[in-house]
Amino acid sequence: LGFFVTDSKANFVFAQCDWIDGETLYKKLKERKILIRHFSTEKIKNFNRITIGTLNQMETFIENVKSIKEEMV
Repeated sequence: LGFFVTDSKANFVFAQCDWIDGETLYKKLKERKILIRHFSTEKIKNFNRITIGTLNQMETFIENVKSIKEEMV
């Protein structure tokens, strides 16, 4: 899906996407009632913190990201 993910040993990933900026992805997912954490600090403004939830939650996340990507292209 075009994500760069930093190493993580927690229940979340810190990810940047190559086709959408972090704030826009955050807002588009929020419109769909999917919450991720966005950071507005200059160095990390294109990254989001995505919590790894249940299998169902992650499938929903992935489906919505794919849908957003299709809208953007």
